[in-house]
Amino acid sequence: MTLVLLVLVLLAIGAVVAVVTGRISGGMGPATSTRPYRGLPEGPVTASDVDAVRFSLGVRGYRMDEVDAVLDRLREEIRERDDELAAWRSVED
Repeated sequence: MTLVLLVLVLLAIGAVVAVVTGRISGGMGPATSTRPYRGLPEGPVTASDVDAVRFSLGVRGYRMDEVDAVLDRLREEIRERDDELAAWRSVED
């Protein structure tokens, strides 16, 4: 009886190890992201685009890579608009 239980325990451990290492495929599909991240759209950025930005929460708050990407994009958009505005003002003078 003890031998039968030992064999069953070893088979169970072997099955768990095989599933964990991927040798036996389980019924689970590929992982999907549940993060609500919505960055800025392509093209000019409007105030409503900035209002629609959502960041995912990480262990220490918002995910820094997402926030940095949006801030970099906003910086470039503002710089381009400032340069264009300065060019228009110099033409008017």
